[in-house]
Amino acid sequence: MDYEHSYLVPANAKKGSLIFNIFRPFDLILFGSGLFVSFLFLTIFPTSNTILLFLACLPGIICGVLVLPIPNYHNTLVALMSIYSYYTGRKKYIWKGWCLYEQFVKENTKK
Repeated sequence: MDYEHSYLVPANAKKGSLIFNIFRPFDLILFGSGLFVSFLFLTIFPTSNTILLFLACLPGIICGVLVLPIPNYHNTLVALMSIYSYYTGRKKYIWKGWCLYEQFVKENTKK
């Protein structure tokens, strides 16, 4: 491994590659499709019934909550995907961090 050209990336390094510094393209597609389905339901179903009106708006509300930014995660969808992958993914964690770098330096300086 080449440790000379390794560097730390700040936590907000990807923020400039996002749309409006918040959304990924998938987030906007998801939100737009939810709004489109809600609009389609609003034009099809009669809006005189309150329950049907709420059900027609539900896809837009759900997609809006999923792309809502939250602290320590990108948005709610990413948080839910992280929770899902934690409980269904592998349980063996491999640590390769600064300890590995220090071990590499110690081994190469002894020679």
